[in-house]
Amino acid sequence: MKKIVWLSLVVMVLLVLAACGGGESASAPKESDGSASGDTASTETFTYASTSDVVGMSPILTNDSVSANITEHVYEKLFERNIETMEFEPQLAESYEIKDDNTWVIKLKEGIKFHDGTPFNAEAVKYTFDKLRDPATAAPRASLLEPVDTITVIDENTVEIKTKYPYGAFLASLSHSNAAIVSPTADQAQDLMKEPVGTGPFKFVSWTSGDQVELEANEEYWDGAPDLKKVVLKVVPEISTAISMLQAGEIQFIDNLPTEQIKRLEAMENINIEKKEGTPVYYLTFNHSREMNQDPEFREAVAAAIDRDAFVTKLNGLGVRSDSVVGPQVFGYDESADEAGTAYDVEAAKALVEKNGYGDKPIKLLTANRDNFILMAEIVQAQLTEAGFKVEIESMEWATFLDTARGGEYDITFLSWSNVTGDGSELLYPNFHSDNVGSSNRAQYSNPEFDELVVQSRTTIDQEERKAILDKANKVMIEDNAVVVMYHGIVTAAMDKAYSGLELDPNGKWTLKNVTGE
Repeated sequence: MKKIVWLSLVVMVLLVLAACGGGESASAPKESDGSASGDTASTETFTYASTSDVVGMSPILTNDSVSANITEHVYEKLFERNIETMEFEPQLAESYEIKDDNTWVIKLKEGIKFHDGTPFNAEAVKYTFDKLRDPATAAPRASLLEPVDTITVIDENTVEIKTKYPYGAFLASLSHSNAAIVSPTADQAQDLMKEPVGTGPFKFVSWTSGDQVELEANEEYWDGAPDLKKVVLKVVPEISTAISMLQAGEIQFIDNLPTEQIKRLEAMENINIEKKEGTPVYYLTFNHSREMNQDPEFREAVAAAIDRDAFVTKLNGLGVRSDSVVGPQVFGYDESADEAGTAYDVEAAKALVEKNGYGDKPIKLLTANRDNFILMAEIVQAQLTEAGFKVEIESMEWATFLDTARGGEYDITFLSWSNVTGDGSELLYPNFHSDNVGSSNRAQYSNPEFDELVVQSRTTIDQEERKAILDKANKVMIEDNAVVVMYHGIVTAAMDKAYSGLELDPNGKWTLKNVTGE
């Protein structure tokens, strides 16, 4: 009997020891400050928290940063910009040759397949680009290929593209997220907005609207399968909740760190924070199709009423102050534009408001429900009210906001542009050239002098000449008070310190392709 009892005790002890030592914990161990330790990492599931859901997952039909965070991992472009040298390098392309000012011959990498098993080839490039530039598609970034005249398949791995005129920003355009190559077979069989198919390092698994998008590693990826086996974009509407989840180890990554939370994030021991000066620009714009916004004194009064220096101080180092529409990290920038805008002068603004009766009619200020947009809206509303304007804020969810702004259903609003290409032409042309009113030109801005300068900046391949022309176009906008630049962004990201290999681009984009657990 004693032997049986003793044996039972031994078995119980062994079971307890096995339970303590075997298997993985459901959550990361906690430090004394409540942070996840960050000492161990699993490559099975890596979760990124976003305050907004994707709009869709077709690079042809989307044009927003949240959707691009998915499409950049599922699809690839012919070229990409090196984030260190800022030079454009082949991605799906193997090489290129400029036959003459208007003729580009692009050789493609061989042996690459789309996620559906069909071949990536010259026909796929032609199909994608023809659809992107077809007016019937109504692609929001059709302007990327506006200069293209003809696309010809030379052979399986060679495509010839002829432009209508010399196009100085062509490589920049072909490196854009919206110029990514799609599977023609998949595009004809299904809705790529809901079921994307590309050649990238991750493959689409599922999308639960309002909740999450799930990707899995492309084990046959031509450049080597990623270490992360599953990537999840988790919709967490409240950024403070997302930060708590990062601290607890429930998620591993967030970007666009909010200024009001930066000190809290910097105090967390289980994460690494990365910051770098970036290409994004955030600005207040007028709906230029509305009569009151066509009044130069109205725009001047608004510009004079906004104290942008006071606003930038609230960003806790995450913004750069400049009047220039073309930012310091963008090709075409000249520092002489930094202080070329209408200076803050609330008394001058009050005088213009009183003189013209601008305070008699309420102004609708449209904003997205993102933290930095809401902060801008609240501060600017207070400043414009001080000058005598009557301003009503209308806040919307991200996708609805984009559609509403594109439709011109606002008086003034805040917009941003990450400038994926880092080229001034690809900032000014899609956002402000009259060709794009009703699509990417949400400001409805139309100025013949400005239009001509932007066209000139695109129709020469002399880069020094392009830079000078872009500076002139930039200053036309500034002098016109076409927009009021609030700040240029510092791109940021916070990642669980148990992981490394994040690539953060000055344009705010990032890739998880080379992320691995330490």
